[in-house]
Amino acid sequence: MKKILAFTLAASLLVGAAFANTTITIGFFDDFESHINNVLPRFYELRPDVTVETRMLGFGDHHDLLVTNLATGTGAPDVVVLEVDYVARFIAEGGLRDLSSEPFNADQYEDLFVDYAWAQGRSEDGRQVAMPTDIAPGTMFYRRDVLEASGWTIDMVNASMETYLDYGRHLKESGVFLTTNAAQVADGLIRSDIPAGDGIYFNADGIPQLNSERFLEAARVAQIIRNEGLDAQIGAWSSEWFEAFRQGTTATELSGAWLAGHLQNWMAPETSGLWGASVVPGDTLVSWGGSFWAIPGQTPEDKLDAAWDLVLFLTTNPEIQLEAFRTMNAFPAMPVTYDDPMFDEELEFLAGQPARIMWASIAERIPGVLTFPGDILASEIWGSALGEILNEGRDVQAALDEAQMLVERRVRR
Repeated sequence: MKKILAFTLAASLLVGAAFANTTITIGFFDDFESHINNVLPRFYELRPDVTVETRMLGFGDHHDLLVTNLATGTGAPDVVVLEVDYVARFIAEGGLRDLSSEPFNADQYEDLFVDYAWAQGRSEDGRQVAMPTDIAPGTMFYRRDVLEASGWTIDMVNASMETYLDYGRHLKESGVFLTTNAAQVADGLIRSDIPAGDGIYFNADGIPQLNSERFLEAARVAQIIRNEGLDAQIGAWSSEWFEAFRQGTTATELSGAWLAGHLQNWMAPETSGLWGASVVPGDTLVSWGGSFWAIPGQTPEDKLDAAWDLVLFLTTNPEIQLEAFRTMNAFPAMPVTYDDPMFDEELEFLAGQPARIMWASIAERIPGVLTFPGDILASEIWGSALGEILNEGRDVQAALDEAQMLVERRVRR
């Protein structure tokens, strides 16, 4: 570990004394504000010749403006953060530097990150367009009070997807929903059990997989949840969603580990001690989000050195990733950080459970999942098909066969 840390810290930055003064801009969404403000002084110690100007917007506004900036070839910050779902879009539409090429040579840093995070920032043709900073190992949050009242144990609930459904059937008798929305469960299942070298929606050869057994099973499970009245049919990020967490009207939520921080900090802080975290039923390994730093193609050549040093500082420095964890609950993408005492801490919000160790174990076991240019399109078509299955009772096989056909047609254009 010491050798890895020494290598990382030495490789992360160049000595700034030899460079002329340079001003670069960094663009991020509001979750990153406190973290960036905290760590920039440390970056200046290493690169005193660089001044960093910030552009902070809300999550949606940040990404929407960046889409416009990259499409028009002007206005983008020199360094930008991307949520994982946008990486595929920018691979498809272009606008980001290939960090695998000169002068970056990013591939030398691959072994510093969990496999799946590195793969998510990489195109199927071998271009590393984004460097991982945080990840979201999938987990099942559950209400301890509901579980205790049910007479079940968490090992009974998460033994398999079938026992998970049985738990929901048992809870229905007392008026408690298993989960907020069946679509959330399906979304987790399509992100699991992905063969090495494949993406979520396409296999290694670029062939869509929307009517594969993985998608069929995900849709079938979701359909059972909906048809049996086990979900509250509440949309994510709505006021009803937050209220369900506060009141305990839903017993579980499948999500990324990041949800614990949101619940604690603003969604439902009054429920501290009432929550636990578990593996996804059946020990299903799911990647549920993450963030990356990238350099737009329009960043001027004379600013690339400073921009790349800032990206390396934010991504390959274990102390900076741990600082993001402390500041914004951003789970580190670097396994070397998992030896830090923080990961052994008992989390008061989760009734003293040291859940970070479990999340680290999950993160290290998730296989690499590649990003394909058609991911955004395929995701939209999958979402539409799933909506028809859940809301209109459409046959699973027919809906996904049509989804497969639509993706095949539109990707070929």
